Amino acid sequence: MEQRKKILIVSDTHRKNDNYFTLLERLGPLEMVIHCGDTEGSEYAISQAADCPVRIVSGNNDFFSELPRELEFELGRYRVWVTHGHTYYVSMGNERIRQEARERGVDIVMYGHTHRPCLDVKPDLIALNPGSISYPRQDGHRPSYILMELDHAGEADFRIEYM
Repeated sequence: MEQRKKILIVSDTHRKNDNYFTLLERLGPLEMVIHCGDTEGSEYAISQAADCPVRIVSGNNDFFSELPRELEFELGRYRVWVTHGHTYYVSMGNERIRQEARERGVDIVMYGHTHRPCLDVKPDLIALNPGSISYPRQDGHRPSYILMELDHAGEADFRIEYM
């Protein structure tokens, strides 16, 4: 059976990290953790607990943070852009952030801020928001995250998961 690389994508933990720590134990070895902002100063605890590379951007509640506002990097065969999303008005929809992603030439944009999960897959762009594992706002208010799995060729599958 093929061993797939697992990437955990989370956002908006707001210093309430218990669900995050539980997920790390439940999911087992991870290739990477990506946090789309609003750690509120707990980025060290989030990074230390992961036992893998962790990429974190600052969110609108990360006051005085030295975290980068945005990141771009390669993951598998994809060019990824990570931002919290508040400066792209994601609370009103993801059209603007998708347009910016296309202009940047990325394959995947990951963002947070809304506390609502979203997986918007188009042929030219994947836009995703893991929601919040600490303060969910979607119907049912179930803590959510996205699990990205890469196969040996670098092809990705995505799933919105709930706790």
